[in-house]
Amino acid sequence: MGRTVRDGEAGPVGEFVVGDEEFEVDGRPVRLLSGALHYFRVHEAQWGHRLAMLRAMGLNCVETYVPWNLHEPRPGEWQDPAALGRFLDAVARAGLWAIVRPGPYICAEWENGGLPHWLTGPLGGRIRTRDAEYLAQVERWFGVLLPQVVERQIDRGGPVIMVQVENEYGSYGSDQEYLRQLAQLLMDLGVRVPLFTSDGPEDHMLTGGSVPGVLATVNFGSQAREGFAALRHHRPKGPLMCMEFWCGWFDHWGTGHVVRDPVDAADALREILEAGASVNLYMAHGGTSFAGWAGANRAGGALHDGALLPDVTSYDYDAPVDEFGRATPKFWAFREVLAEYADGPLAELPPAPAELGTASEAVLGDWTPLREVVDALGGPEQAFGSAPTFEELDVDRGLVRYRVDVPGPRQPYPLRARGLRDRAVVYVDGVRAGVLTEDSPELPEPVCGPARVELVVESLGRVNYGPRLGEPKGLTGGVLHERQFLHGVRATGLRLDAFDEADRVRGLASRTPGGGPGLYRGSLSVAGAGDALLELPAFTRGFVWVNGFCLGRYWSVGPQKSLYVPGPVLREGANEVWVLELEGAGAGASVRVGAPAAG
Repeated sequence: MGRTVRDGEAGPVGEFVVGDEEFEVDGRPVRLLSGALHYFRVHEAQWGHRLAMLRAMGLNCVETYVPWNLHEPRPGEWQDPAALGRFLDAVARAGLWAIVRPGPYICAEWENGGLPHWLTGPLGGRIRTRDAEYLAQVERWFGVLLPQVVERQIDRGGPVIMVQVENEYGSYGSDQEYLRQLAQLLMDLGVRVPLFTSDGPEDHMLTGGSVPGVLATVNFGSQAREGFAALRHHRPKGPLMCMEFWCGWFDHWGTGHVVRDPVDAADALREILEAGASVNLYMAHGGTSFAGWAGANRAGGALHDGALLPDVTSYDYDAPVDEFGRATPKFWAFREVLAEYADGPLAELPPAPAELGTASEAVLGDWTPLREVVDALGGPEQAFGSAPTFEELDVDRGLVRYRVDVPGPRQPYPLRARGLRDRAVVYVDGVRAGVLTEDSPELPEPVCGPARVELVVESLGRVNYGPRLGEPKGLTGGVLHERQFLHGVRATGLRLDAFDEADRVRGLASRTPGGGPGLYRGSLSVAGAGDALLELPAFTRGFVWVNGFCLGRYWSVGPQKSLYVPGPVLREGANEVWVLELEGAGAGASVRVGAPAAG
């Protein structure tokens, strides 16, 4: 069994080895009892608490992905890639080992599976292959990222014991040369700890996603014996590990909330451990997809070619440590199982995070119409022959306003947005005419000419898994009037990160709220700052910021009805609140915060 590291220690130091049957540290066999926790889904001030919760559950290791698009939103524009290093330092202080999964593709129900829009846009189907241009970009990114990992490997006194090659590649492709080159790149950049792959326990996934000489692991939520038997069919030797034990699941907007019975999940965990295997709980603590980074999936079975299913903001995942960092019944059920396999007594639970002392409500009394918000904070309006995609306008998260004229005079004809992704609110001569979606791309009433048509298209999240990974956003097929393309399109993109420039946001002209789409602003008074839930009863769909921190998307269709506010974001007294409403608000334009409901 692995050594139990006490509070305050820097973590185990030595050599981590993949043996024929077991993992070893300095010649001693160890079993990895790991849990997934994504540093980018947890406020940095709360990393220590969440890691302590994992230790208290009985884990000796933590696993994290790394999202490329978060750290490089534009080519060569770096956004805090050192965050991974700071997280790994926190892992060491918590006395845990670390498994790092740098991608470049991560899935994770994250926007575009972690790949930058500026990369997938021009490359299309060349991503995740041996394509020279794609691999050159990966090498450049890894050259920035990997020093954070290399200097924190176990043989240098750090917590990092394993690094993944790609991610579930067997669910996507079969380019073995690509995987081989990625593995070599990791080693060339200084990775000395063992490499591994992880895939579903199916023949085509294991053959497509594994690399000769690199440890193969499997991902599943149940039927451990069958999963490990499939792995042994391909790899007769090597430690058994379930790299993603799916102990919960994620939610999509407009569907029901998914939960997994704690007893059933604990029984499945016990089956993994009774097989002599190591495990990584996915997720041990899910956290939140702040700032609109939640991805999307496609319905349609194995082909994933059906309707778009956007992921909600919460990534609670029905995990044993919930979104607020609290122990759930699943936590206690897992702790009981893990205690039988841990080395020594389990750690005590850390003190619970502070929760909001007093509920508060406020009306957001300043309003700027959406048209003016786009004009002020968006990019320059550009003219195109046909409608450009989000990628061509350099928009990752946010919206694009398209304008086009219907010539005339002409009789009424149907107006259709061809190849629409994802959702468009349409105005004809300034009057709202309807909402178009992929499944319903035609206005209910025909349009006469001449007329000016405006379509405000919002991205609901890029696909993060399956063959439609990297598909473009926006009006990908143009605007049709009858069967005729409307040319001479003007387009303006509004990225969510434009709201990072707080002075520009505060400088917007405002008026009394009119109930329409636009930016609503106001102040919310707080007493007893701490973790809270924000409710927006008057609003329909959009994004919300508290003190400049973007909590993410809200949408009245549910199942998520409120947004998690990390305690470190709030402050005593006045708190600035912005709501970018994209449909229209009801009477009052009010928001309220309260303490999280009892877990």
